[in-house]
Amino acid sequence: MATHATVITYGTFDLFHEGHRRLLERARELGDRLIVGVTTENYDDSRGKLNIHQSLMERIENVRGSGLVDEIIIEEYEGQKVTDIQKYGADIFAIGSDWLGKFDFLKDYCEVVYLERTTGVSSTELRARSAGILGLGVVGTGRIANRFVPESKFVSGVDIPGVYGVTPASVEAFAARHELSFSTTDYDEFLSRVDAVYIASPHQFHADQVRRALTAGKHVLAEKPLSLTAAEVRELTALASDNGLVLLEAIKTAYSPGFIRLVAIARSGLIGNIRNVEATFTKLSSGELRELDAASDGGSVTELASYPLLAVAKLLGTAPLEVSAQSLFADGYDVDVFTKINLRFEHALASVRVGLGVKSEGDLVIGGTSGYIYVPSPWWKTEYFEVRYENPADNKKYFYRFDGDGLRYEIAEFSTMIAGGDTETYKLTAAESVFIADMIERSRPA
Repeated sequence: MATHATVITYGTFDLFHEGHRRLLERARELGDRLIVGVTTENYDDSRGKLNIHQSLMERIENVRGSGLVDEIIIEEYEGQKVTDIQKYGADIFAIGSDWLGKFDFLKDYCEVVYLERTTGVSSTELRARSAGILGLGVVGTGRIANRFVPESKFVSGVDIPGVYGVTPASVEAFAARHELSFSTTDYDEFLSRVDAVYIASPHQFHADQVRRALTAGKHVLAEKPLSLTAAEVRELTALASDNGLVLLEAIKTAYSPGFIRLVAIARSGLIGNIRNVEATFTKLSSGELRELDAASDGGSVTELASYPLLAVAKLLGTAPLEVSAQSLFADGYDVDVFTKINLRFEHALASVRVGLGVKSEGDLVIGGTSGYIYVPSPWWKTEYFEVRYENPADNKKYFYRFDGDGLRYEIAEFSTMIAGGDTETYKLTAAESVFIADMIERSRPA
């Protein structure tokens, strides 16, 4: 132990568990005096931390009860760490290694130490010591899965204990990168070690992996599309409902605050009756094999259509009278690189445009009988939209936050549903997931 060194660290410390205790023990070993800053609810909200279960005073008592702390302070605002380090004469700033590099700017004021996470602490141990910790295992090691684990750290009460994949080297590297307790290529073993499952595997594996997880009694958060057929989505949602389990499709937009408010305002009558929805989502593929591979169910519709179809379902419902689609193909690829889907409802029209090889303005326009709503690109990360009228003086602008990659919103909703015993949420219903799968199935080029 260093002599005559003051160490300072910070955290939310919600649902205090063994992982928290071990972090404080390691910080304590760095010096002879430990100061801990506990974040306020307002500061947690400002930095995108969701789902806090306990009050500030309860969390302070959590830390005090550890018997490891010499002084507790309250963290209330961005930048306070700089002031606190100087005010309390801290020699060492310690924080978990999942924040590696983020606090290097504090090296101008003191030594910065990133404490390796204690990977041997399993979710079972955490839950044994603190009720309410959800052990959420990850299926897949690709791009989205690598974003998911860091985002989960912004949702209180969620722990990622391990990962499943088909390639030993990939899952071992993933577990090491994210400091997880275990990795495995045995799906049954994986299911036995978690409370719930996040599925981020290639599209063609979703339905079977969801089915096996539900059969094993596990709650499931599955990346879009939940399945590539409406029949399978109906089967899976019924299986979850019959067993009192949560099955949630991971379309992050559905759970983001800005999009939820957008739908409410559009449906409130502020622009009259909605008569037209035009939603576009395009990106130029980086050449990732899965996205442009027919054998992997790639293509513009399967990759991207879930987002604009979500907007259509929320704004116009799930019962179109007619559906048609036209697609473009590029040389060397046997999947669509651009598709237009046209839908006719009883009193409205909708147009969906998605592309992996054609770039277009990714906006959302909601046309009504009294005005319209314009949401600029990227509308699926809704932060700003404008209600526009015939007279521009009547226009109104709305601003909302969209934190990080947005995955934290779906994780928080999933966790909240499990804790509350709810098997469905208005933010994305089973009927809407069926609709999305049905439209994808009907719009994919043969």
